[in-house]
Amino acid sequence: MNQIFHFRLSIASCLLVLFSCSAAWAQNKGTGKISGAVIDAADQQPVSLATIALMDLSSDKPVDGTICDDKGEFTLKNIPAGTYKLSISFIGYNTYTKSPVVIEERGTNLDLGKIPLTSETKQLEEVVIEGQKVMIEEKVDRTVYNAENDATTRGGDATDVLRRVPMLSVDMDGNVSLRGSQNIRVLINNRPSTITAGSIADALKQIPADQIKSVEVITSPSARYDAEGTGGIINIITTKTTKTGAQLSINSSVGTRSSNLGVNGSYKPGKMSFSLGGFGRFGYNTPGSFENRQITDPQGESPLLTTQYADTRNRMMFGRYTFGWDYDINPQNYLNGSVQYGLRRFNMFQDGLLSQTFSGPTFADLVSASLRDVNMKDASGTVDVSLNYTHSFKKPQRELYLLTLYSRNDAVNNFVNDVYNNEQSTITSSLKNENNSLNEEITLEADYQTPIGKTQMLETGAKDIIRKVTSDYKYFTADDNGSYVPIADADLSNSFDYLQNIAAAYASYTLSTKNMYSVKGGLRYEYTTIQAQFVGQEPLDIPAYGVLVPSLNLSKKLGNGNMVKAAYNRRIQRPSLQFLNPNIQASNPLNITEGNPELRPEFTNNFELSYSTYLKGLSLNLSTFARNTNNSIQSLRDILGDTVRTTYRNIGRENAFGFSLFANISISNKFSLNGGTDVYYADLRNNVPDPLYNAHNQGWVTSYRLFGNYTIGNGWALQAFSFMRGRQVELQGYRGGFGIYSLSLQKEFAEKRGSIGLGAENFFNFNGFRINSQVTTPVIDQSSTMVMRNMSFKVNFSYRIGKMDQDAGSRRRRRSINNDDLKEGGDGGGMQMGGDSGGGAPAGGAPARGRGPAPTPPAGDKQRPDGSGAAPTPAPAYQSTTDSTQATPQPPVPTQELPAETPTQTPGAAPQTPSGHLDKKD
Repeated sequence: MNQIFHFRLSIASCLLVLFSCSAAWAQNKGTGKISGAVIDAADQQPVSLATIALMDLSSDKPVDGTICDDKGEFTLKNIPAGTYKLSISFIGYNTYTKSPVVIEERGTNLDLGKIPLTSETKQLEEVVIEGQKVMIEEKVDRTVYNAENDATTRGGDATDVLRRVPMLSVDMDGNVSLRGSQNIRVLINNRPSTITAGSIADALKQIPADQIKSVEVITSPSARYDAEGTGGIINIITTKTTKTGAQLSINSSVGTRSSNLGVNGSYKPGKMSFSLGGFGRFGYNTPGSFENRQITDPQGESPLLTTQYADTRNRMMFGRYTFGWDYDINPQNYLNGSVQYGLRRFNMFQDGLLSQTFSGPTFADLVSASLRDVNMKDASGTVDVSLNYTHSFKKPQRELYLLTLYSRNDAVNNFVNDVYNNEQSTITSSLKNENNSLNEEITLEADYQTPIGKTQMLETGAKDIIRKVTSDYKYFTADDNGSYVPIADADLSNSFDYLQNIAAAYASYTLSTKNMYSVKGGLRYEYTTIQAQFVGQEPLDIPAYGVLVPSLNLSKKLGNGNMVKAAYNRRIQRPSLQFLNPNIQASNPLNITEGNPELRPEFTNNFELSYSTYLKGLSLNLSTFARNTNNSIQSLRDILGDTVRTTYRNIGRENAFGFSLFANISISNKFSLNGGTDVYYADLRNNVPDPLYNAHNQGWVTSYRLFGNYTIGNGWALQAFSFMRGRQVELQGYRGGFGIYSLSLQKEFAEKRGSIGLGAENFFNFNGFRINSQVTTPVIDQSSTMVMRNMSFKVNFSYRIGKMDQDAGSRRRRRSINNDDLKEGGDGGGMQMGGDSGGGAPAGGAPARGRGPAPTPPAGDKQRPDGSGAAPTPAPAYQSTTDSTQATPQPPVPTQELPAETPTQTPGAAPQTPSGHLDKKD
């Protein structure tokens, strides 16, 4: 306690020094300037919040002072002529003193460069320094959520993490939307993967929450990113060490709904590093129910009422296994490669699906009835193999990247309907759909960047994606003897091949001015060719097309770390196989779905304006946006008797505008809160001339989140989280809202090498969540209810063995292939390769992009020097915007910063669906 008192007293003394300096300085200003960057002498990392004191050499009285920002940088301005002593101090380090420091009458601009602080040698075993890293950081071009600080997600997956991220909304099926748009791209460590090819919702379940370090939300991507992803990009950063040595970690969780086990190891003896990891997650005991009531009104015929009810249950297994290799050949050349394998096994059961159809004025006449068991299977294996090369030139920040990627996704999406007799005792017939898919992709990319002077950067590159997708689908029927016979119908059994090639080139220019303005503009051109064909039929006529995509990002740093940002970009969204696949998904014979192979891309204009500020321990961020989408891919529902058929057309127009507000507040050094809200107004309409199917809907959508963290002491911590999403506006109806909450208690032991914790989710929700959906058109009135029982309790355990020492070698910046170019289905349970989830077109797998070796980075950059022992090379006075964190209140530091048409569409007709039920049993 005595050491804690002295530590806090020293902080108070620093503040008193700064106050005294300010008072003295107001009386006598000059033109001198002193600047520098404080780093740790051992690992070359910035020492943020170090105290800078400038004292008169003769009287030793303080004259001026400041504290370093989060990059270790500081600047003292308006210094009068004289001779001074400069002192730099921070807890745990020896005080650095430079004397004499001479400022001349004509003004002196003294840049001290990097100033190393050495660690104190005395023992501080009883000193307790309490503090917490902020949960949410606002950077120039992205918002970062530091997931490693959240214990409430332990034992969960990426879906649980993303629910906590500002601007994101995740429904109970795991479907992710960004500011109301589900046209997003998910990257893992800056690279895509065919793990997300079929369903983002299913892919997120394969990524353990324990391995996620942070989540980046990029709402205005630069020209370097693919033009795809009209909503934006979500980049999930997993934990990775850059230290030398060997380490092995184990993470496990056992609960009432799921269990998981992960093992990760890393070994870095020197220039080479190796990593190997595996994760498995099992889901069980997930009961629920499904209800549906729909009235179909064929024009000129009597309306029909259909009711459905079934008990539901799920069984799932997900796995992800990785091997990584990095090799620092020399300070200018670097290689890295990786092999990843993703595994998904998902079974969904509807037990006793009872369907009844009624007619008559009061719907009292039973027309048909059937009872069946439904078993839907979604299984896939994903392989991503990458090899990348990086060359760094002698000039700092001038780098060349050569990137390669091979991705393959093999998926099986089947369902079986077993139909019972009238007595509901014997299976009299069965219907089976088999849909095997192959998604294969080869990507080649080259990128080059070079600084122009000290405040400008030019980036350029080219890329080619060769994509091949195959969907082989068949329908079978069986009588009571169980022998399946293929159905000879080209609409029900066929093979569909889809070949796509995307060639792209881009250029991006960045300028940073002395008065803290940053401008980054770019152009990207993409040319797409497509070949599509059914076996035994003529190729489909899908013309090639090109698109020019501009982007512009502006930012202005204000005083006290405040920032204003504005951005514009145009984006394109190509349809994935989920929307193209002609296989008829009829696991529920009264609600069928089929794709449209002749879909065209949609185009979006995005506008954004945001402001960040800091007020006495409270950080606030307010962002506003407007989005306009033309040629939008929309669902179109029609009726076949009492059956509702859903297909897709380029018929929509979407407009949305809204705002996001989130805040961090440190109530004490033990207790912190962060929370926010996302609000937007959606206006959706299609352009179908037929009044029976023309649709328009609009309304407000809101969501809220709140997270609290309390450090109890002695390794104990308590965390709580809650999230609520309001009703969602859809083109032809609404989807009900829901809320979730969780609580976690954790204890760290063995010098923080291990932890054990208890977690509880929705622990007062004994009857489960009820989510209602409504579809209303002139010919369809449908309401459905889904019940999910997800109250759960779990025990989490983790332990780490081995020791990793800080590597004093170069920390290289990573890049990676970003194939963010496909419109993924927002519905994880939608038509995907014939099953209820998974199996869409690949979005590509990718490697870690090579990390450039390392010239000495600019002042403030978070890289290390090359470790060669050579004297640091003078660097330009700019830094990458991706490292320009505005996370904590800081005094203004005058460092300059680089911020890191709808085509005419003739919708093609969807493949014809056989009329009526495929297997209706009266």
